[in-house]
Amino acid sequence: MEAGEGGIAGLPGEDEAVPERGWIAPAVSEEFPGLGIAWTTVEGRSGRSPRPVKDRLRELSSRFHGGHAIHMRQRPIPWAYRVFFRQIGLDPDQTRTPIEELALERMKKGAFVSRSQLDDALTIAIVETGVAVRAFDAERMEGRLGIRASAPGEALEGRPAELPSGTLVIADERRPVALLFGATAEGRGVHPHTDRITLAALAVKGVPEISVEEALWLARAALTI
Repeated sequence: MEAGEGGIAGLPGEDEAVPERGWIAPAVSEEFPGLGIAWTTVEGRSGRSPRPVKDRLRELSSRFHGGHAIHMRQRPIPWAYRVFFRQIGLDPDQTRTPIEELALERMKKGAFVSRSQLDDALTIAIVETGVAVRAFDAERMEGRLGIRASAPGEALEGRPAELPSGTLVIADERRPVALLFGATAEGRGVHPHTDRITLAALAVKGVPEISVEEALWLARAALTI
């Protein structure tokens, strides 16, 4: 589903935070034009989803039928992520893009199943817009988020193996916090005692800026009901 097809909330009001734009290492930006990251921070914790969020998941499930899932990858935004995955050496038929992973889950389980308010908020944002969105513990971030290549000898916290040099990572101003489309470093993800959540949206070439902003607004709205 493309941006503008609905959601818990519409465009942000004057009192809502404007998403911040992250930095991109120059060499990465040159190799992958259009790659970007934006984020917003939400006060509060994730717990059981309130009824409006669960109702939204049910409504999405009814709209997201088998035929839609089959043709979804041909839409511009899902297709843009498939193209980018191939550019970075990932086979999107093996390592699925975020929206295709959710589509497969919907087909297997017959519905988008509610797990937690955060998980449900991410599902709503990704399914409505096609944009990849993930979350981090805001208190564990040091400075602004960005995208760069890993340095020789770097590893994700909690994982013993070093990252292959040049691996694309999401990083704060001190260290990698996650693979670009993959694992999150230990202690950087959201946990039951997280009080502030950073929602981060990843753009690739072909993904409109307004879709990135809408994805963050939708996720934020679902977390602040």
